Amino acid sequence: MDQASLIEQLRLERPTREPAPSGAWPWVAAIAIVVAIGAAGYVWLPRAVLIRVAVAEPVSAATVVAPSSILDASGYVVARRQATVSAKITGKVVMVGIEEGQRVERDEIIARLDDTNAQATVAQARAEVEQSKANFSAAEVALANARPTFERNEQQLARAVISAQAFDTAKASYDAARTGLEVAARAVQVAEARLALAQRNLDDTVVRAPFAGIVTVKAAQEGEMVSPMSAGGGFTRTGIGTVVDMSSLEVEVDVSENFINRVAAQQPATVRLNAYPDWSIPARVIAIIPTADRAKATVKVRVGFDAADARILPEMGARVAFLEAAESRATSAATASAAQQAVLVPMESVQADGETGVVFVVADGGVERRTVRLGGQSAAGQIVLAGLVAGTRLARGDLGALTDGSRVRVEE
Repeated sequence: MDQASLIEQLRLERPTREPAPSGAWPWVAAIAIVVAIGAAGYVWLPRAVLIRVAVAEPVSAATVVAPSSILDASGYVVARRQATVSAKITGKVVMVGIEEGQRVERDEIIARLDDTNAQATVAQARAEVEQSKANFSAAEVALANARPTFERNEQQLARAVISAQAFDTAKASYDAARTGLEVAARAVQVAEARLALAQRNLDDTVVRAPFAGIVTVKAAQEGEMVSPMSAGGGFTRTGIGTVVDMSSLEVEVDVSENFINRVAAQQPATVRLNAYPDWSIPARVIAIIPTADRAKATVKVRVGFDAADARILPEMGARVAFLEAAESRATSAATASAAQQAVLVPMESVQADGETGVVFVVADGGVERRTVRLGGQSAAGQIVLAGLVAGTRLARGDLGALTDGSRVRVEE
């Protein structure tokens, strides 16, 4: 009995709950349903995309006619006329008269090779010429002495004063003297040719500039061996230096073969150097190389500068903007004025695809996808020839997240 009383004392009394009023349950259920619907709507309903807005601005016909870019390409400045100048013979350099950045004129001496052997060869050839001339003079004297004897013997034979044998002896002597004179004359010519060759070898020890230009590389120093074919060993130089004709600078760019139809010879263009991005240089297409690179699917295009400038240097990176031809700009302007006024929009508001593009018009909290016809590009933006009117609000920025009918929120 004592254990039972102790257990009874350890028992805890639970408080009694009052039953909830029957009218509260509908409100609780309604709140739960609203929360569930809100969560489902947040998950399944399309969210509004945060965008920025631009307004299409009207442009004048003069702006449409102004040169505008229809294609951009990157390339490098190259020199069409440059030469690594070398000697025609192998020899040791005794003088180098150029430095990098120095201007040289045509036929200016830029280096000299050791000419001691060539000088000796010239002296020997000159002596041989003098000797051959002396032999020629001796042959002339011998012929002059033999001619009177032969003529006298010929007259005596006619009068039967001398025998035929005596006449034959005199004639043989005369013929030998005449032949000896001819041989001596040919010997003089050979000796003079040998002298000219020796003199040419001597002249080849002097290296001259092939044309006027700027020295960009100084390759050889005094005391080094130079050879046009580097036949003297692993340390033999092949050239003295490199001369570049700065008036022949141009830009070579690779244009995708998908857009090469937009480029034509003599087409106007502008060049911007990576070193001077704010400097727009007038240029013109020189030629389109008539072959494609199958590995890169590109065609090489040569673009020449309208005027030379000292700031343009070989191997500089450049970006070329090919401009519309005057006829194309006039046609675009006439079409735009006949249909509607062209408008100017930011570049980031257009998804361009050739001559057409896609924009997203903002209206009533959403966007409408619209195809437009594009004109040229300018520093201010993209010119739209048809499909938009001035004052139209467009989405700008990352257009990849937008589709036709997307809900949007405008960023303030």
